[in-house]
Amino acid sequence: MLTNESVTHLIPTSGSAGARKLIPFTAGLQRDFNRALGPWICDLAKQHPGILGGPAYWSITPAIQTTETETSRVPIGFADDANYLGGARKWLMQAALVAPKELTHSADADEFRRQTLRCLIRQRELRLISVWHPSFLALLLDALPDHWEQLLADLPASKGLRHADPRQPETIWPHLQVISCWGDAHAELALADLRRRFPRTHIQSKGLLATEAFVTIPFGDAHPLAVRSHFFEFISGDGAVHLAHELREGEIYELVVTTSGGLWRYRLGDQVAVAGFAAKTPSLRFVGRSGNVSDLCGEKLSDAFVSVAIREVAASMSVPPRFALLAPEQGTNGWHYTFFVEGGVDDETVCGRLETLLRANPNYAHCRALGQLGALRVFRITGRGQETFLTVEAARGRQYGSIKPCLFSREPAWSQHFTGNYTL
Repeated sequence: MLTNESVTHLIPTSGSAGARKLIPFTAGLQRDFNRALGPWICDLAKQHPGILGGPAYWSITPAIQTTETETSRVPIGFADDANYLGGARKWLMQAALVAPKELTHSADADEFRRQTLRCLIRQRELRLISVWHPSFLALLLDALPDHWEQLLADLPASKGLRHADPRQPETIWPHLQVISCWGDAHAELALADLRRRFPRTHIQSKGLLATEAFVTIPFGDAHPLAVRSHFFEFISGDGAVHLAHELREGEIYELVVTTSGGLWRYRLGDQVAVAGFAAKTPSLRFVGRSGNVSDLCGEKLSDAFVSVAIREVAASMSVPPRFALLAPEQGTNGWHYTFFVEGGVDDETVCGRLETLLRANPNYAHCRALGQLGALRVFRITGRGQETFLTVEAARGRQYGSIKPCLFSREPAWSQHFTGNYTL
């Protein structure tokens, strides 16, 4: 027995070995989440009191439901995002929500986006948007120009929107105060894209919030560990296990969590770096997944290492790419890695810079020197890279909302899915 409480729900999330796993949710786990949610929302309201003056859009759980039917005595998933919170917080959230809960049952991504946009553009007083990955909101906004005229025609009173520009979202929601979303590691490129779309709106990085546990709290400029929510342990590079008060700034650890939901010493598979401290509480930054390692011929490229390299390359560009992914590809002369990128870049300069950074890994450099791996290549994406990535992952059995964002994939043959061509 891992918990003496009844499991009220099973929450789907992506698995490491399979396409999906189910996480137990109990009343105790809900209390644990609320202990972290309360300080986050209170601090956010203190920093940006304007969010209290109008409605909000929250998207917490996967938006698109699968069509499969399951028989389970315990409900799978939540019918309503507000049920995550419970009590007074649930009531407050329901009072502020602008999208009806019926949208969560949509089985079609395009229809879901159209209906969500219809709800959103009715709310000129919208103050807060909270989503998981920034690309989720970017894909909604990308669909807006195509549906704009029809959406206006469907609204009984749309005179105020006639002067709005669907390509400039701040003209649609002039009172928007805050957008809260993931912003670390793989989400950094998409976050930069949101900042270009909303130059006058505060973009808050959520930190690390998983289906299994509320790990860090957005609080001021830091992301302190949610020490009142769960019991945390941290595995360092030498395999030693540390407690929160033993963490050292600048070091990277793998997260282990014990929760009221029945997970005991559960390895989340997330790696975090200690970015500093909020008083005595360590402030953490997500850096990558610990199990995502590509080892075709001994190169041992890890998710965290590749992500740091790509972010460094992206930071050197005058206009950061909208989407980027490094993945192995098999050519006529054997295996090589390909940098799939969407956006204006100097392919030759970027390729050379990324190759130099990857060679900092001695195993990769050795494989390149021996000819086991071919030269790094660049594939310029001309279509919607992020949307294609989500579609392919969903076709492999994952739910849209539980697909983890990434800059690195061990899966080959992405060139067969993305629209574009090799430039190098």
